[in-house]
Amino acid sequence: MVSPPVKWGLRVLAVGYVFFLVAWPLALLVRQTFGNGLGNLVDALGDEQVTGALQLTAMIAFWAVVINLVFGVTISILLVRYEFPGKRVLSALIDLPLSVSPVVVGLALVLAYNGRNGLVGPELEARGVQVIFDSPGMIMATCFVALPLVIREVVPVLVEVGDDQEQAARSLGANAPQTFWRITLPSIKWGVVYGVVLSLARSVGEFGAVKIVSGNITGRTQTATLVVEQKYQNFQQETAYATSFLLILVSIACLLVVAFLRPKHDS
Repeated sequence: MVSPPVKWGLRVLAVGYVFFLVAWPLALLVRQTFGNGLGNLVDALGDEQVTGALQLTAMIAFWAVVINLVFGVTISILLVRYEFPGKRVLSALIDLPLSVSPVVVGLALVLAYNGRNGLVGPELEARGVQVIFDSPGMIMATCFVALPLVIREVVPVLVEVGDDQEQAARSLGANAPQTFWRITLPSIKWGVVYGVVLSLARSVGEFGAVKIVSGNITGRTQTATLVVEQKYQNFQQETAYATSFLLILVSIACLLVVAFLRPKHDS
């Protein structure tokens, strides 16, 4: 048995760790954003550079989440329901984005898809498809860094629910699509939802890989995180604070929506 003083000490240590690492910096950011009331937010939303970057970020995050959702659920089912050579290697590769620096990811994409000397870039550019320094490369970079989030949320749920109901559905004549839509997907829906939320938050906040593949071209390939950096370096801290707050607000809103929509018996 752990004594009460030790329990309280551990609690204080945990709360203090989260406070100084997360809560305090975020509180200071909110304070700086609203130091002049709503003026900083209004000015930021009236800045065409900021609004354009926010729209581009939303577009990139949307496609990255959709792509990772489709492939994430597919790979999750493949890893849990099937046995095949190289399964452990595939499972290990999925975690690679969590251990590799996003800057390295961006550089690797440039080497592969650069239109001048990339491995496949010249062929794509000859057909009118530009990957690097354009939206496709930015979406690819964002997909890479957010790849594991859906999979690592869905795989444990698939393992927990098992495949008894799926086998029963198939024995009654259901085909693969019917089994997936009526049995598998409803049983893993909250794992999918949490994976999508985490993937969205990661996609919205991506910086390193996107900066490398985008070229940071103002008004064309500049995302919200890149605007924050530029505004801060140009001594426009108020706009940088306000833009950062908007990015944080997106992630918090996603978490709140999930918390309110999730049934109590699933918690």
